[in-house]
Amino acid sequence: MTILAIISLLFAGGILAWWGERHLRGSSQWISLLAIAGATILLLRYWGLATADMTAAPAGLWWDSLQLSWIPRFGISFFLALDGLGFLLILLTLLMGLFGLIVTWREVSFRRGFFYFNYLWTLAGVVGVFTAMDLFLFFFFWEVMLIPMLLLIAIWGYEQRIFAAIKFFIFTQASSLLMLMAIVGLVYVHFENTGVVTFNYRDLLAAQFSPQTGYWLMLGFFVAFVVKLPAVPVHTWLPDAHTQAPTAGSILLAAILLKTGAYGLLRFTLPLFPQASAAFAPMAMTIGAIGVVYGAVLAFAQRDMKRLVAYSSVSHMGFVLLGLYALNTVAIQGAVMQMLAHGVSTAALFALVGALQHRLHTRDMELMGDLWSQVPKLAAIALFFAVASLGLPGLGNFIAEFMVLLGTFDSNRTIAVVAAIGLVGAAMYALQMMQRAFFGERRGPPPEAGKAQALADLNLRETAALLFLAVALVLLGLRPQPVFDISAPAVAGSIQPLQGAPINSSQAAPPKLSRQVAQSKGD
Repeated sequence: MTILAIISLLFAGGILAWWGERHLRGSSQWISLLAIAGATILLLRYWGLATADMTAAPAGLWWDSLQLSWIPRFGISFFLALDGLGFLLILLTLLMGLFGLIVTWREVSFRRGFFYFNYLWTLAGVVGVFTAMDLFLFFFFWEVMLIPMLLLIAIWGYEQRIFAAIKFFIFTQASSLLMLMAIVGLVYVHFENTGVVTFNYRDLLAAQFSPQTGYWLMLGFFVAFVVKLPAVPVHTWLPDAHTQAPTAGSILLAAILLKTGAYGLLRFTLPLFPQASAAFAPMAMTIGAIGVVYGAVLAFAQRDMKRLVAYSSVSHMGFVLLGLYALNTVAIQGAVMQMLAHGVSTAALFALVGALQHRLHTRDMELMGDLWSQVPKLAAIALFFAVASLGLPGLGNFIAEFMVLLGTFDSNRTIAVVAAIGLVGAAMYALQMMQRAFFGERRGPPPEAGKAQALADLNLRETAALLFLAVALVLLGLRPQPVFDISAPAVAGSIQPLQGAPINSSQAAPPKLSRQVAQSKGD
C-alpha cells in the first residue's frame, strides 16, 4: 500500500493546501512541504531494496505492487507496481518537487492555495505515470499530470502565458489521444487472439499481431512519448512553455515531465512492440541525433536566457532518445543516467534564471553583463551548472552522454559521430551564456532593478537548495554504479524481447560498468 499512500498523500496535500490558504494565509506552502516530505519518507522505505544485492532477481521483478479490480467488465484494474527504474524516477520527482517548492518559496504572490493544489496534483500524476501498470490507468494519470501543469502556465505564467498554455495543451492532448487510440487497438488485437479484454501490461506483453499492425500501434505510442520528450520536429511547444511558465512550473517541466516521455518509450514502446521498435530504431536514432545538434544550435542563437536553457533540454533529451534506440545495455543505462542528471542540472539552471529575472525583471542576456562582481554566489553556482550541462568530466551529465555515445557507436557509428558534434555545441552555448550574462559588457540600458539599488545575491535558503543539487551531480558523476545497479533489472526486462532470447539469472544481475561495456559488444 506504500505506492498508493504516496499518491494519495500528494493528492490530499493539494486539496488541503487549497483549503488551508483560504483560512490561514501562508499555510499552503507549509502543507505542500509536509506533503512532499512525507511522500519522500514513504518512498525511502524501499531503500533497503535499492541497496540490496539483486544478483538472483529475474529481469522485470517488481519491488512492490498493488492490484485491485476497478472496471472488470472491460478488464481494467487499479494496478500499481514499482521496480528500480520507477524508484529512481519517483525519487527524482519528489526531490525536484521539494527543490522547486523551496527555491521559489516567496515567488507566488496570488492564489497561492490553488497554485500549490496544481503543483502537488502534477507531482501525484507523475508518480502515477511511473507506477501504473494498467494501460487505462496509465492514460488516466497521464492526463491528470497535464491539466494542472496547463493551469500553472496559464494562470501564473508571464506575458504570453495564454498562448504558451494553449500550444502546450494542443500538442500534448493531440498526442495523448493518438496514444489512447493505440492502446485501444492493442487491447482489441489481444482480444481477437485470446477472447479476453484486458488493459493489464503483463498480459498485453504476450499480444500477437502482424508486423504491419505492430508498426502502426508502435507509432501511436512513439509519437505521444516523443512529443512529451520532446524530439524534433514536435518540440516547438517546449521553448514557449518553459519561457512563459513560472519558475516552479519550469522546474517541473524540465526535471520531471519530460522524463515521462522517455519512461514511456522504455517501459511500454520497446517491450510491447519489439520487432517494430527494432525496425524503427535507425529512424529514431536519426531523430535523436538531429535533436542533439539542432537543439544546441538553437540554444546558441538565443538572447533570452530561459529560452536558451529550454533549447538545451531539446539537445539533452535527444541523447535520451538516441540511447534508448541504440538497443544495447550500455546506451540504455546511459539514457537512464541522462534522465537523472538532466533533471538535476536543468532544474538548477531554471531556478537560477528565475532568481535573475526576479531581481532584474528581464531574461535578456544583452541587458545583463558584468554580474559576477554584483552577485558572486549566484554567478559561481551558475558556472558550476553551466559546465555540468556541457558535460564536464566528473559530473553525472558526462557519464550519461559518454555511455550513450559509447553504446550508440556499437549500433551505428555515423549517428554516434553526428551526435558527438552536439557536445561541441553544448560547450558553445553554455560558455556563451556565462560570458554574456556574468562577464561581458552590458549592451543595452540597465534593468530597472539595477538603477536604484544593488542586486541581492542568493540567500541562505536558495544557496542551500542549489548546493544540494550540485552535490547530487557530483555523486552521480563520481559514483554512478548504484544507479546502474538499481535500474539494471528493469533495463534487462525492457530489452529482453528485443534480443529474442530469455535472460538467465546471471545476465539479469546488476552488471558493473566494465561488464556493461563488454556486454554491449555482444548486444
